[in-house]
Amino acid sequence: MSIRAVCSAICLICFATTASAADLYGRSAQPYTVNQPLNAYSWAGPYIGGNIGYGWGDVSNNPATPSGVFGGIQAGYNFQTGPWVFGIEGDIQGNSASERFAVWKFSNPWFGTVRGRAGYALNNILFYGTAGLAFGSLRAETLAFSETKTSVGWTAGLGAEIGITQNWSAKVEYLYVDLSDSRFITTGSTHGYQSNLIRLGVNYRF
Repeated sequence: MSIRAVCSAICLICFATTASAADLYGRSAQPYTVNQPLNAYSWAGPYIGGNIGYGWGDVSNNPATPSGVFGGIQAGYNFQTGPWVFGIEGDIQGNSASERFAVWKFSNPWFGTVRGRAGYALNNILFYGTAGLAFGSLRAETLAFSETKTSVGWTAGLGAEIGITQNWSAKVEYLYVDLSDSRFITTGSTHGYQSNLIRLGVNYRF
């Protein structure tokens, strides 16, 4: 074999080795996710969580406007089709809302809701509307007498939820709750409670 042929072979080997190294260390060093779509965030499945908020409202047939801090737990289940999310959620709350007017004091010791939810997800951010059944108690006190009535009504609201991890999310929500009137012997009249609620919450999805 001539010297020229040997030199040519060596040049070809060096060129091939350089090209392979460039391919190995150059292209493979780029992030794997380049030109790859982001993984879609899943809102589907069961979840449970807690919340805390502030509510203010009005007592029908009385000037009292109870307000206060409340908190409780919620649980639900979501179904997802593309970006559309549908589900059902129930919650129960302990409530400090109360106010005294003249000789009467009104309070809403507890309430709960069972609601449908429908929303649109932008990956890990979910915007939704919600509506359904509400229930709770209204307590009237005057002098040494007190009376508590439990009634049902309706609720509706809006919210936004953001996925922090695949299992954990945080939300902010507004609800309007209308509990129907009940007759109170203590006051000699019928009273219901209509309240506005703003709450923050966290959920864990299984």
